[in-house]
Amino acid sequence: MTVFGCLICDTALTVPVSRVALPVHANQQYGNGPGPLAPALEPATFAVNPLPSGSPWRRWADLEPGEAEALGWYAPRFSISAGPAGQVLLAPGDVRGAAIDPALVDDSACCGLDGGEPNMVCLTCGTPVATRIDDCGLRQATWLNPLATHILEDDPGPYPVLDWADLIDQRPGIPPSQPNGDWHPIWKAAAASALAHMLAASGGDPVAIPDHQVAEVFRPTLDRLVGAPSTGQERTLVLAGPGIPHADGDLALIPEHPQTGELWPVTPPMTPVPLAWDAWRHLAFHRAPKPIGRSVPIPPDALPALLPNYRFEPDGEIFLNVLARLPQVKQPRLRAIYDRGRPYNYTLYNF
Repeated sequence: MTVFGCLICDTALTVPVSRVALPVHANQQYGNGPGPLAPALEPATFAVNPLPSGSPWRRWADLEPGEAEALGWYAPRFSISAGPAGQVLLAPGDVRGAAIDPALVDDSACCGLDGGEPNMVCLTCGTPVATRIDDCGLRQATWLNPLATHILEDDPGPYPVLDWADLIDQRPGIPPSQPNGDWHPIWKAAAASALAHMLAASGGDPVAIPDHQVAEVFRPTLDRLVGAPSTGQERTLVLAGPGIPHADGDLALIPEHPQTGELWPVTPPMTPVPLAWDAWRHLAFHRAPKPIGRSVPIPPDALPALLPNYRFEPDGEIFLNVLARLPQVKQPRLRAIYDRGRPYNYTLYNF
């Protein structure tokens, strides 16, 4: 287990936490309230953002040739962060020894704290150590400032890294539909990231998806972005991963390990398309019962729905962010998709 503390006075700032992979929905913005989204991480866990984040910010137009790619961006943005790498994400309830300082809270948020600069200080020495986020439509989170915090303890914890078989048994995934019938925000984020990787892997060619449930998630948006496939001119996307029989295809929709970030291995020339575990697990193993061979038919309205009954729209902002960080976005067809979507940003509906 790991404990983080203040770099200046060594005051412990967290409970013991175990490291997990940084989720794609860590910085998600979804809707406009009421209130914030659920925390990005489960209690007693932390994740590290390896990329630059926070101020200073550099306008794209002011960057020298090669600077953007050195910072991991391959397509234009209004501005990009040149701040420190290594911000630590925590569930807000795991923070100790720090409090929000009203003097550090700006007034740009709507109903809460929207992040930006550090707004939490160490209770012992007053050093700004973290940023609390809880504004409407944002993921609840606390981000530790890597320039003001460090690791105090780093010992093996009681929660071992699960192998793939144990993940199937112990982490069943997240259903795509919320109780109100809307698509789950985590699915919107996970599918957006997978869609960006899918386009990069296909080079913008049409993609055929034999699996009906996978097609329900990706087919409408793919058809709008690159066109419907025609025989002999498409790449084929198949499900692959633990417990899935081998299938031939060009692209493999594979799971990301939620603790380590490891990708399920595939054999070349098949190209991996990563999908967050909680969405992949549900797609791979959840099947609605079929009313076949029964003496009494099951009414359609009694069957559990796998997916909400209206069109799925992946998170547009996450799609653009992921695509902009893939070198393949420089290919003309993918760059055209990226440029077409930038004015809309939050939804893929208008791309």
